[in-house]
Amino acid sequence: MRLITLLSALEQRPLSVHIVEARTKVSDASMGAIERPPSIEDIEIAGIAYDSREVGKGGLFVAVPGFHTDGRKFLAEAVQRGAVVAIGEPLQQEALSSLPLPYIEVNDIRIALANLACAFYGYPAQQLCTIGVTGTDGKTTTCNLISAIFEAAGLQTGLMTTANFRISGQEWENATRQSTLEALEVQQYLRRMLDADVTHAVIEATSHGLELQRVRGCNFDVGVVTNITHEHLDFHKTLDNYRRAKARLFEMLDPGRDKGPGIQPAAILNRDDVSYDILKPYCRVPILDYSIDQPAAIRAVDIQLNAQSTRFHVLLPDSELMIETQLVGRFNVSNCLAAITTAYSQGIRPAAIAEGLAHVKGISGRMESINEGQPYSVIVDYAHTPDSLEKVLATLRPLTAGRLMVVFGSAGERDIQKRPIMGRIAAQMADFFVITDEDPREEDRTRILQEIAHGAEVVGKRQGRDFLCIADRTQAIAAAFAKARAGDTILLAGKGHEQSIIVGRQKVSWDDRRVAREELRRLQ
Repeated sequence: MRLITLLSALEQRPLSVHIVEARTKVSDASMGAIERPPSIEDIEIAGIAYDSREVGKGGLFVAVPGFHTDGRKFLAEAVQRGAVVAIGEPLQQEALSSLPLPYIEVNDIRIALANLACAFYGYPAQQLCTIGVTGTDGKTTTCNLISAIFEAAGLQTGLMTTANFRISGQEWENATRQSTLEALEVQQYLRRMLDADVTHAVIEATSHGLELQRVRGCNFDVGVVTNITHEHLDFHKTLDNYRRAKARLFEMLDPGRDKGPGIQPAAILNRDDVSYDILKPYCRVPILDYSIDQPAAIRAVDIQLNAQSTRFHVLLPDSELMIETQLVGRFNVSNCLAAITTAYSQGIRPAAIAEGLAHVKGISGRMESINEGQPYSVIVDYAHTPDSLEKVLATLRPLTAGRLMVVFGSAGERDIQKRPIMGRIAAQMADFFVITDEDPREEDRTRILQEIAHGAEVVGKRQGRDFLCIADRTQAIAAAFAKARAGDTILLAGKGHEQSIIVGRQKVSWDDRRVAREELRRLQ
């Protein structure tokens, strides 16, 4: 694809273009409507990369500033790997004097990356029904439930979530540690979906993904929210900013967008959550709400919660149906309602909704049971926020004949305000707990544990008697298992499906489910 064709998709006028002749001489020219350097017009782009290590021959390198480094520092490496041009935000004058390749300056490189990706992959979202799911907790489960219902209705779906990807029935785990991929990968996956005859794409849209323009160009037709609680204040700084980031999904819903018959723009809001009043003003498309406790268009009633399944009636605007799912817990009733409401908004028949939910056996790393013949229950769950930890513990308490224990931590270099809150929740809801590593990153792991422990100590719990602090996660799990007796339940929280633990800047291979099985076998 010609570079000029890609640049026409930027939606922002390039500030300047720095042309390098013979790799030494630098000149500066305006990118006005008429005057463009001939060399730029002739450049053919074979691929786009924002990581210099991924650049190929004939590549366009997008120099994106990151949290730990800046892509503009890797222009020389990009050239060595085959880059023929780079684009990024303005460079310092000293950097301009030693440019190794043509460099295009723009105001906002993340918007540029998203627009370039859309153009390079042929704007795939324009030919798909795209459904974005946001919220603090339950996004991955809700995405999977929506996909299952649409598949039961005979539609081809694609899925991008924290835990998994799916394209027309083929599924694999998300090992990237990114809940919402960068814009380049998002558009690449959408193109793969379109080429595989997918008609409906379900995308987990995190607050980071929304704020950092990763889902720009997805042309969402339906926006769904699960809930909005306390999370990611390390990045957003305030709860208001966090909520505002979530609202961007609903601002993106365009009542004038027409992708053809059967695709109905809709905002799916949770009437039981504070997010309803927060997000409603941002919705320009019809709102369809769901609820357990409040009046809403779609409601769950007669809920029966069991250890292995959940049953409830759903009241639709024009009918009702019985739902039976293998997912457990009241919070999963709410996730089911979000998926049901989404399906109803797109005209999915009630029988397909019930069938789709009945076939979902569970979501990887979400309330996943680990059984190696031990006389107590071991559950692995991704719960890593105060709200999700509280909900999972509340679900497990009535299902536990003996003591309820939990092994958990809190990520380094992330929302520090939630640490004592999580310690307090564990202290109030569990009989015993072990505080351990989640992803310490470059932060002092001992300090993280003590900040969590402080929340437990404030409500009267004592380290050594009521809980332990063991940084090494394997040792922490082993310590919990050593205390377990028949009828107890041990929750391993915070990692869920993840395949690594981040220590320093290194991703170390890790899987709570694998380690749990190994430790259980060792004890036999």
